[in-house]
Amino acid sequence: MRNAHAVDEVRKAERALMARLPDGALMQRAAAGLASACARLLGQVYGSRIVVLAGTGDNGGDALYAGALLARRGAVVTAISTGPRVHQGGAAALRGAGGRLIGAADAAVTASAAGNAAGPANAAGPASATGTANAADRANAADRANAADRASAAGPASAADKASAADRASAADRASAAGPASAADRASAAGPASAADKASATDKASATDKASATDRASAAGTANAAGTAGTAGRTGPGAGAAAGNDRVAGLIDNADLVVDGMLGIGGRGGLREPAAALAARAAAASALVVAVDLPSGIDADTGEVHGAAVRADATVTFGTWKPGLLIDPGATHAGAAELIDIGLAPFLGPPDVAALQAADVAALLPRPTAETDKYRRGVLGILAGSSRFTGAANLAVGGAVRGGAGMVRLVTAEAAASVVRQHWPEAVLTVVGAEVPAERAVAGAGQVQAWVAGPGFGTDPSAAAQLGDVLSTSLPVLVDADGITILADHPELLPRPAPTLITPHAGELARLLHCDRAAVEARRLEHASRAAAELGVTVLLKGSTTVIASASGSPPVLVNATGTGWLATAGSGDVLSGLAGSLLAQGLAPPKAAAVGAYLHGMAARLAAAGASGTRGAAGGSRPVSEGAPIGAADLIEALPAAIRLVAAATG
Repeated sequence: MRNAHAVDEVRKAERALMARLPDGALMQRAAAGLASACARLLGQVYGSRIVVLAGTGDNGGDALYAGALLARRGAVVTAISTGPRVHQGGAAALRGAGGRLIGAADAAVTASAAGNAAGPANAAGPASATGTANAADRANAADRANAADRASAAGPASAADKASAADRASAADRASAAGPASAADRASAAGPASAADKASATDKASATDKASATDRASAAGTANAAGTAGTAGRTGPGAGAAAGNDRVAGLIDNADLVVDGMLGIGGRGGLREPAAALAARAAAASALVVAVDLPSGIDADTGEVHGAAVRADATVTFGTWKPGLLIDPGATHAGAAELIDIGLAPFLGPPDVAALQAADVAALLPRPTAETDKYRRGVLGILAGSSRFTGAANLAVGGAVRGGAGMVRLVTAEAAASVVRQHWPEAVLTVVGAEVPAERAVAGAGQVQAWVAGPGFGTDPSAAAQLGDVLSTSLPVLVDADGITILADHPELLPRPAPTLITPHAGELARLLHCDRAAVEARRLEHASRAAAELGVTVLLKGSTTVIASASGSPPVLVNATGTGWLATAGSGDVLSGLAGSLLAQGLAPPKAAAVGAYLHGMAARLAAAGASGTRGAAGGSRPVSEGAPIGAADLIEALPAAIRLVAAATG
């Protein structure tokens, strides 16, 4: 389980731990873990060009101390301060290791600024925030940045190389348990694919790949002794600012790695200048971007983004996961996330947000025994389909059958029943109109343990009445699609005493809450939790990150990120309804049924898109989200058994 804690809880735990440690010990632990992760990403530390974007707080201190450790291993490290001050201990450590510190506050660094004329490691070195680099430091910088050390036969990295790094840090890779990933976890799209797992020298456009002799000309060749190359033709009062602009931009443009230590978990709102411009410049460069604890500009508690924010290829977080790393849009900005244990666990309370992993899902999956029969495995009733949407009923039934239901009883129209008979002869059908009137259809379907209502059955008065019949039972009910539209028009149907799960996308939830869809997408945690509290139901909010908030309102909120963009296809939600409904019928409570169903649904999509036959190799967790081929909803049903087998293997 990836357990995430809100900022207040993290701060409380940090204070308790620091009271038991020598001064500075906690920061040193974080810095050591960060430096180690960066070294794995680079592959070759010696000669690599690293830029540290250092803010004024402890986050900047972590980054500066890590920069010092990397400088001692031969990296050319330059820190750019983004505020009026820096962490003094970290700055001293960086300078003592041969690194440099310059200020960005006086330079108007823009993403389109003229870039690399100054060169990232000129012979003299730009002035630091508190002084200038001494001769020895400058000599070391020049020595470490010579073309021979930096040359690569492969040539410079393109923007596509950097983009592929972000692709490979897929949502499924982020949805893993803390700690190093096992092969089984990664194969099940659940393992904690750490920064190192995602960044081999080939995959991550390593330092040498991105530094050809031409592009990585040494400091002596790119800048004069004063460090003002590129400004020779400029005169007048603007020349100094232009030089600073070029210098800072050039450092980022020619870096192999940019470390984002501008804002910590206490930051709120979007980035302001010069941090916003530095973030944009880093995004436009070919360097890998590593965020410290959390990408700057992301709300740690919610994942919300209010303005400019860093987009990282990897994030190294400390002590515990932060909710903003698990929930979009923050999760997407974080890239591949890795947790560094700094000793907080004994001082943390219950998590605020949690993400199930393969082993967690395997432990929850119902398993038949020698004495199990079809009724004990769970009988699911499905109210779905119409003459227009015949496929919705077929897909929901398929999801339920492959999800483990012992029997499926379908209430539907004749046209939909004809389709289901061809694909799922094991389903027991009640045909509305031809066999039984609509007002008696639900009662006449037979005994079930749970209901799914809504996929493709319409929104007319007859459909609304049938939904009311389902909700009037004492059984668990999952409401989806047209059923949610009816609920928006008939709020009197909720709450109800029995367990209820609704599975809206952002537009459907917006209709239920009478708000804007864009607001739901921007603040997913807030709106899912609000709907659960107001409606008295468990809410599974679909999207790039699935958010599951329980009716009780008690934490943790569950999230799932095994999904893929290939799930954006008609009917995939109907499959999820049948799958999660089958888990309700098998006895799982709505939050767990929703979380397990969403996890398996995303896994099945990845397997189907990859053309996997159920083997571990075909479902490798390092596969980019964008790889594979388009799939249809029916492909999800076929891939569900393989997904379940992979999850079950995670326990072994």
